[in-house]
Amino acid sequence: MRIVIVGGHGQIALRLAKLLSGRGDVVVGLIRNSDHGHDLTAAGATPLVCDLERASVDEVAAGLRGADAVVFAAGAGPGSGIARKDTVDRAAAILCAQATQDAGVRRFLQVSSMGVDRAPEQDGGDVFTAYLIAKRSAEEDLRGRELGWTIVRPGRLTDDPPAGRVTLTPPPVRRGAISRDDVAAVLAGLLGAPHTHRMTLELVNGDTPVPEAVAALARATESPLHQSEGGR
Repeated sequence: MRIVIVGGHGQIALRLAKLLSGRGDVVVGLIRNSDHGHDLTAAGATPLVCDLERASVDEVAAGLRGADAVVFAAGAGPGSGIARKDTVDRAAAILCAQATQDAGVRRFLQVSSMGVDRAPEQDGGDVFTAYLIAKRSAEEDLRGRELGWTIVRPGRLTDDPPAGRVTLTPPPVRRGAISRDDVAAVLAGLLGAPHTHRMTLELVNGDTPVPEAVAALARATESPLHQSEGGR
């Protein structure tokens, strides 16, 4: 597969690139800062410089053409303010979803966050709430698109060693933590799992090996939640 990771220098993205390239996939990572290109190369990905806060839909689509799947793993990151939560976590996600459609790519994975369902309608000046609102808006946009999308909402992210065992189900899932390595492993598994198209999934530490957790989602495709999100 040829896979484009948007936000290619992120911590999850670099881990995912290493996994995918290690199994023989061709990986391209979209990055804003060209100085980060060597990190992507070390992870087995080809860097492609594209500033999502400045690029047009056509410019992004040009970088996605020929891909089998797109993974949106970009984020404004810690230390950013409310404005960039909106321009990156919301607007850039929507931009990339539109560009994916325009490029003729069918598969789209979006990394979101647990807690979006509980966020208020307005941020009230709180940065984390603004982040959740931005993620929720990006999810809502994606659900209306004719893409084979899957939304993944990880719990609290850690740099712990991978456990290889997770809880991965449609919401609600009890709050918990998850290592970035395990998030990357789940994303890699979902890329080749068409039964997870048009599903929203929450992800925390658990007892089920990652391959089994992904395979088990085939039984969830008939759930009322999945049907309400347009599963077919």
